[in-house]
Formats: sequence, C-alpha cells, structure tokens
Amino acid sequence: MKRHFWTREKVQQLDKEDPLHAYKSEFHLKDGQYYMDGNSLGLLSRRAENYLYTALEDWKTQGIGGWTEGQEPWFYMSEKIGEMTSPLLGAEPEEVINTGSITTNLHQLLATFYKPEGTRTKIIADELNFPSDIYALQSQILLHGLDPEEHLIRVQSKDGYTLDEAEIIRHMDEDTALVLLPSVLYRSGQLLDIPRITEAAHKKGILAGFDLAHSIGAVPHTLDKWGVDFAVWCTYKYLNSGPGGVGGLYVNQKHLGRKPGLAGWFSSNKEQQFDMSHQLSPSSTAGAFQIGTPHILSSAPLLGSLEMFNEVGISEVRKKSLKLTRLMMEMIEQELSSFHFQIMNPSEDDHRGGHVCLVHKEAASICKALKQESVIPDFRSPNVIRLAPIAFYTSFEDVFHVIHVLKDIMINEKHKAFKNERDIIA
Repeated sequence: MKRHFWTREKVQQLDKEDPLHAYKSEFHLKDGQYYMDGNSLGLLSRRAENYLYTALEDWKTQGIGGWTEGQEPWFYMSEKIGEMTSPLLGAEPEEVINTGSITTNLHQLLATFYKPEGTRTKIIADELNFPSDIYALQSQILLHGLDPEEHLIRVQSKDGYTLDEAEIIRHMDEDTALVLLPSVLYRSGQLLDIPRITEAAHKKGILAGFDLAHSIGAVPHTLDKWGVDFAVWCTYKYLNSGPGGVGGLYVNQKHLGRKPGLAGWFSSNKEQQFDMSHQLSPSSTAGAFQIGTPHILSSAPLLGSLEMFNEVGISEVRKKSLKLTRLMMEMIEQELSSFHFQIMNPSEDDHRGGHVCLVHKEAASICKALKQESVIPDFRSPNVIRLAPIAFYTSFEDVFHVIHVLKDIMINEKHKAFKNERDIIA
C-alpha cells in the first residue's frame, strides 16, 4: 500500500472533506485537550445531556407518572433504545434490549444457553479476553458442578496480542457446548472473523456468542445474517452513554420465546406484568432477558447518542474510523520509527477495530507524560498504549497533533520524569 508523507496541510484537507466533521461541535470537548480514550469512556454529547435532563424533568414534574406519561416514558425506554440500537447490529428491533451490564447480561445468557449435557460440557473462550468475561464463564461452569480448569478452554495466542481463527475452530469438537469470544480484542484491537467462527461452530452443533464491547458503535455488524446466537455489550465506550451506562444484549430470533435462565420483574410480557401473577409470562422479545427495573437515568443519554448514529449510519462512522486509525499508524511510522514503538493491532481494515495498539517497554510512563501534555491515552498492562480516535469528535488534525506531541515527549525524554508503573485505574 502506498504511504503518504503527512503534513498539517494534508490532514487539514481531510477535515474539510469529512462529512462527519460538524458532529465534533455536538460534544463537550475540553479546550486544548486531545481525547484518545473513547474506547474506554466516550465523551458527553449535548444531545445525550438533553435527554438526561428530559428524564430528570419527567421525574421532577410527573413523579411516578413518568413511567407512562413522561416525554420519554420510562416503561418503554429499554425497548425504544433496543430498536434504535438494532441498525448498528444488523438485527430486528425485537432481538435487542437495553439492559444490565456486560457481566450481568452474560450471566443471564449463559444461564439461558449453557446447558451442559452428556459430553457437551465445555465452553471455548480465549486467553486474551477481558477478565470479567472469564470470571462469568468460570462462575457459570461452577454452578453446574463442573471444574473450570477442565471445562473452560482458553485458546492461546501465538504472539500475546492476537488470535488465530483457525486455532479457535480447531478446538471445536463434540465436547463443546458454547463459544464465547470478543468481537474485538481489548488490548490489540484485532477484529475477529465473526461469520467464519459462527459458521464453524454451528456446523458442529455449538452455540456462538460474542462480547461486542469494543466493536459496537465503531464497526458495522450483521448478526442476523451471520447467525450469531447471542451477544452482549456495554454502551459507555463508542456509544457515549456515560460512566456505568446501561448495557445491551441481542438474542437471535430463532431463540426468542425461550424462558430466561434468570427470571425477574422486567422479564414479563408488558401487557401482563402488572397482573402480579407468581407465574411468569415472559416477553416474546429480547425483553424477556431483562431482570430488574430499568436504570432510567443511565439509559436516557443513549437516546441522544443513538440519534446521531442513526442520522449518520454506522457505515459512515466506520469509514472515518478506519481513515483515522490508518492516518495514526502511518504517522507513527513516519515520525516515531526511531523510538522502539511497535504497532501490534492488525493493519488490514477487515481485521482492525477502532483503536491503535502501540507497544513500548515504557508505556506506563509515556501515558503519564501524554496526559501532562493534554493528550488522554489509555494504558493496558504491561506495555500497551491504546489510542482511539473517535469518528464523531476526533479530527484528522487532532491525530496529527497527538503524534507530534508523542514525538516531542520521546525526543526530550519527558516520560523519564514518571515511574513506569500503572496508577490505580489504568
């Protein structure tokens, strides 16, 4: 692939041609700061803020009437957000619900779909997955009286950063009940081949589920077309719902009507919920996999955020995201080649999520120096700097500036003023 030599004038031209450039003004950005951590916590948009104020106003003026009489009735908010999220997933509205968190939703879906019988007792995961997913898998295996050391298979990585889909498929056999994998690896940003993995699993009678935390809002999905059985995600990263924002789940329509493994008040058919029967009549939609009362104040901001995604379309978001990360990688090679950085995310567009994985032995201290210079990166132990230029609020000139700040840090050894160890929250 032909490499450009990037100048400020060239990146400024990219911004002039960018159809998403105007959306930057929709977000609360701190003057003089360059925010590259939207893959951990997205920034607040004015629309998200307005919908939160709407929920507060409904509470203030309607009291309990806000459940059905508010400007955005709370009783139906989870379903509305699910419908607004479905185009990002390539799913039908009834297959998607806004609820819980990744881990609680994962527990719910494992309790529903993981039914070890005969020899089919094992779950395939991977050794690079986020710890919380592994904790949930271990817990569910233990609840069935099985030993996670034997029944949780963690596919190993050859390089410590990426996974080989062929190796994942090789582990699938008649002892496997379920596969649970990340769509995008949280450290390296590798985008897995979801349709290939799902097809291989189904050929062997194995259910396929995915954690979409690092792909939803950055990468288009066609979950129905791919035949994925279930998925979970958070919304506070690329979907910009706010800290602790309510997550979501997807259940393929072929599984709708199944009783939830973990039943609760909001698992009910909405028409019958207030009959107060002790016999659950579960919803016929993904709403059946809700458990408790919706967290309205942590859901409302999504109404504003998803409004923008549906205006633009996830395909346009992905196009810009790929251009931003491509520019960042090329500028790292152009400006930082003598400072012992390694780009460990895949370079191919089809295999790269929304962030750049930059590896350096002094990564922790470099991240601290970047923060001092008003660049907000993300550190992942032991040696990863994650940089996430976000399509809605990062300009191409921002990327140019960030790499030059990093170059200045390395030339002048500004990172040497900091200990090369993580803070409490890295």
